[in-house]
Amino acid sequence: MKKCHLIVLMIFIFGSVYIRPQSSVSKVGTTAAAFLEIGPGGTAVAMGNAFVSRANDATALYWNAAGIALLPKNEVNVAHTNWIGETAYDYAALVIPLESFGTIGLSFTSLSTGDMKVTTVDMPEGTGEYFNANDLALGLSYGRKLTERFSIGITAKYIQQSIWHMSASAFAIDAGTMFKTDLFGGMVIGASISNFGTAMTLSGRDGRKYDRVDATIEGSNEQIPYDIELDSWSLPLLFRIGVSTDAIKTNNFRVTIAADALHPNNNYESLNVGTEIAYLESFYIRGGYSSLFLKDSEGGLSFGIGVNSKMFFSDAEVRFDYAYRNFGRLNDVHTFSAGIRF
Repeated sequence: MKKCHLIVLMIFIFGSVYIRPQSSVSKVGTTAAAFLEIGPGGTAVAMGNAFVSRANDATALYWNAAGIALLPKNEVNVAHTNWIGETAYDYAALVIPLESFGTIGLSFTSLSTGDMKVTTVDMPEGTGEYFNANDLALGLSYGRKLTERFSIGITAKYIQQSIWHMSASAFAIDAGTMFKTDLFGGMVIGASISNFGTAMTLSGRDGRKYDRVDATIEGSNEQIPYDIELDSWSLPLLFRIGVSTDAIKTNNFRVTIAADALHPNNNYESLNVGTEIAYLESFYIRGGYSSLFLKDSEGGLSFGIGVNSKMFFSDAEVRFDYAYRNFGRLNDVHTFSAGIRF
């Protein structure tokens, strides 16, 4: 009972933060490592990113690390997204339950571009050199069931961004909880905070310049090196709280609905909603809408399908998921993911 009271208290505390009056300034573009805001996995993306209380596969390492404590077997999940601006987003996750010790997980996230020409004012067709930009994050997670209803999880991450000869790095922590209630057929409440960590500052040889310090000083020349001092930028801190429940559940069919409320440090608050229809826990149809009530958002509609080999094999499960997400005036996004549970 004390733990239930604690959960309710946490929800009220976080809820009071979430519903505070909105600022007139959204702070869009004021944080680094924006790739950390891209959600992985065909299931979660198809459900409109309403996944903090669902988190029932290896991508829980991103959405809510508490979810890995509920996974019964080892699981591997890989995902690829054709992201905006001809960039590629890739995600890989490994979850290993260790019985009474808890569950550990490893995750890898990457956003990369192809090679691009280096151009200058004098050489607009290219200098013969090429550059690219790459972002990556490595995570180590731990999840544990404290009771049959309540689980917690935490992730430590190393984050790096690089462009040509410049790079920046940071360390961050994610934390999350999940609680299964007796309400509405076993409604699950989930909450997580992501990217609580150090600021990022670019450094490297592209920030070094050469100039004459003082023309009046004898011996001064135009090759005196100096480094440009660059500002630091915080990570995209995000708090999520959500609920999900099985609205319909029979021997053959299941209909799950979910909703997440988001409170970021670089934008206004918004809402994600989604649903999943399952047949024999082997065929899935999903749909959702992300960024509801978010001012100046692009698109938001998503849908997808999935298949699971559970009905054919008893020892291992192989699943494939696809998700489509509309981005309005930007290119539509397609996510493909595959997982195996063994």
